[in-house]
Amino acid sequence: QVQLVESGGGSVQAGGSLRLSCRVSGYSYIRTYMAWFRQLPGKEREGIVGVYPANGRTEYAKSLKARFTFSQDIATDTHFLQLDSLEPDDTGIYYCAASTSGVRDWTRPAEYEYWGLGTQVTVS
Repeated sequence: QVQLVESGGGSVQAGGSLRLSCRVSGYSYIRTYMAWFRQLPGKEREGIVGVYPANGRTEYAKSLKARFTFSQDIATDTHFLQLDSLEPDDTGIYYCAASTSGVRDWTRPAEYEYWGLGTQVTVS
């Protein structure tokens, strides 16, 4: 079974950056659909980026694409989310998610059967 461990959250000033990481284990990395979601206070969980390493397909939320960037290190089965130009409204919990059974709509949390515990991002 897939295990996901996020790290890299913290507190930064407005305009600053953070690099979040997600260590993936328990299944073939390239055959696992990966995604980052976040949950802001009082809002529904929203997709940031969805990735399928096997074919290189990467999709971003339009509103966040300019500031958030996905990358990966397959040697360590780890992928990253670079958060730049952070704003106070970005404050929330950021989650790594995964699916081994396929994803039809990457923006829907219900598509993913595996989730990390989340990492807190606070921007002041």
